[in-house]
Amino acid sequence: MIKREHTGNVIVAVLLGVCALLPYFVLSAAWTGFAINILIFSLLALAWNITGGFGGMMSFGHAVLFGSSAYATAMLQLHLGLNAWLAGAVALAVGALVGGFIGALSFRYGLRGSYFALVTLAFAEVFRVLASSFTVTGGGQGLSLPLGRELANLQFASRLDNYTFVLILVLIALAITIAVRRSRFGAYLIAIRENEEAAKALGINTFRVKVLAMTLSGAMAGTAGVAYLQTFLFVDSQIGFGTVMSFEALLGPIIGGAGTVLGPILGSLVLHTLGEVARESIGGAPGLNLVFYGVVLLIILRFLPDGLMGIFKPRSRAQAKPEGK
Repeated sequence: MIKREHTGNVIVAVLLGVCALLPYFVLSAAWTGFAINILIFSLLALAWNITGGFGGMMSFGHAVLFGSSAYATAMLQLHLGLNAWLAGAVALAVGALVGGFIGALSFRYGLRGSYFALVTLAFAEVFRVLASSFTVTGGGQGLSLPLGRELANLQFASRLDNYTFVLILVLIALAITIAVRRSRFGAYLIAIRENEEAAKALGINTFRVKVLAMTLSGAMAGTAGVAYLQTFLFVDSQIGFGTVMSFEALLGPIIGGAGTVLGPILGSLVLHTLGEVARESIGGAPGLNLVFYGVVLLIILRFLPDGLMGIFKPRSRAQAKPEGK
């Protein structure tokens, strides 16, 4: 059974590797742009997986971390004239600080489960309203970066170069995920997910571990926000803090397999590929992809509660035995 799970991980890793290399051989601007989208959402999904997958902290508002960094790097460049690389680094710290603040505030009062999910959703909505209300954030029009396709501006001469940059970011996030999964910190997160009271009884400082997880997740989600802004050169309140971005963060891990290393990337790849196929097949009706996402999610929850990676998960005899036997 363990061998089956290992084989499954190898198969998925090879599949994802082949997909990652395709843009270098299929020289299409449309395909490369689509691949960049998948990578950015994979990065956001990996960020959510740290808290929601490993730690069981179901955030419904990860857009607040994504948007905070996207807005921070845009404002630092536009209003202070900061170099794009330095602005991006500061923006990652902003994402980490916002994540740590939300975590500290929520966990200090013992919020968990649906209460924590609603608090994160509320924070994202508050930030959305604030971003729509002030001139410094561009109000309802958002913020646009000037076009300057130079490496010094963290912009790229070709889509393929842009894709390579975002791919490197995903690989770094993947390496961080693997390190967390194999570390004592990751073991603490999983213990908290399984039984927080038992984890406390074992001497684990659950408050500290959960706040650190939110801080790390904020930095990773902030990386996705910076990558999005430097790719599309625009952000507004609906993109940065909208519920669509929050659901993008959690759909990938849930569909691919929350709490696994490769599940968030696999889920994002499958979700957006099938969504794009469905949208193009029916003529690109607005909002159709969201309806499709909901259908896919229901199917996965019904037949594959552990996500697509659950196909390779060893089943116990009790699970394999039919009911009533």
